[in-house]
Amino acid sequence: MHHLFFTSLIALGLLACEQETNKTVSKVFPTTSPAVIDTHSYVDYVAQIKSIKNIELRAKITGYLDVVHVDEGQAVSKGQLLFTIDNREYKQDLFKKRALLKSAQSEVRTAELELQNTKNLVEKGVVSKIELEFAKNKLSAAHAKEDEASSEQEKAQLILSYTQIKAPFSGIIHRLPHKIGSLVEEGMLLTTISQNDDVFAYFNVAEKEYFDFMSQLTKKDQKERQVRLILANGQLHKHKGLIETMDGEFDEASGNLAFRARFKNNDGLLKNGASGKVRIEKYFKRVMVIAQKSTFEIQDRTFVYVVNQQGKTQIRQVQVAHRIPHLYILSGGLRADEKIVYEGLQSIEAGTTIKSKNIDFKQQLRKFSTH
Repeated sequence: MHHLFFTSLIALGLLACEQETNKTVSKVFPTTSPAVIDTHSYVDYVAQIKSIKNIELRAKITGYLDVVHVDEGQAVSKGQLLFTIDNREYKQDLFKKRALLKSAQSEVRTAELELQNTKNLVEKGVVSKIELEFAKNKLSAAHAKEDEASSEQEKAQLILSYTQIKAPFSGIIHRLPHKIGSLVEEGMLLTTISQNDDVFAYFNVAEKEYFDFMSQLTKKDQKERQVRLILANGQLHKHKGLIETMDGEFDEASGNLAFRARFKNNDGLLKNGASGKVRIEKYFKRVMVIAQKSTFEIQDRTFVYVVNQQGKTQIRQVQVAHRIPHLYILSGGLRADEKIVYEGLQSIEAGTTIKSKNIDFKQQLRKFSTH
């Protein structure tokens, strides 16, 4: 209520000022008309850089770290040996399991011979068929024992393979927290490896901006999904990125929607966990623009001085649709053929009669950069 009252006073004050002031200023003021142009600008969003692949390599067994084959920050290839854990104990266990398997296989062959011999004796009537069933059961038990021994050998072989940790994909090695001779336990972190040929940039977009973006998006042109990446030092990443996907729902707490863009990173400059800004271009067709310096603000509202044919100034509120560097894109308040004071507003009051010199605003636009 107080805000509304205060705003009303401001509006009445402006009106009174316009009605009461009736003076002439001899100084020549530049005037111009709004320009209708095609233009573009951008919006920057804080982004978090993540590797396409980034995983932790952990020990699957307990043992002493025997050899570290790589160094921190080293590029490695898929399948390259990274760590060796002392394997003597696991080799011995494998030899034992192999011996048990051979013993089980021998029992199978013995049971097979006994079964064949029993079949011959049954055919000759020397032994009963019950003896044949016993022989069959003995062979089945021998096969089961063989299968169990074979499984134990495969398990021992698998555990032995855990003593050699290899790169699951080509990438960059991170920190190495353990040195040779360290006792590592099952589940202990050995290092992290990341693949950075491409990287993801995650950023959050407000609901309104999301709908603005989607309204300009078509499935035919990937260019509309292209974005740029501003590095933490302010430099522009040399490769353009592409918005690939977005989250399925808005975050209830922030009202934002998470986007993901992919960027090329052939030189490995970008690292997992880095920060930056994703820049999305906005394109505007046939919009009316004026210079920001041709305006002034009162109570979050934007005004200009309109100049009539007699050279008299009038305060006019304009509606700003978008702010771009040095310019305002208007959605209302002015016609393209109306004249406004271009600069020097601090020397004017409402109702002042001024001498003016018209300038071509489109030529002035060359001085402004929308990049």
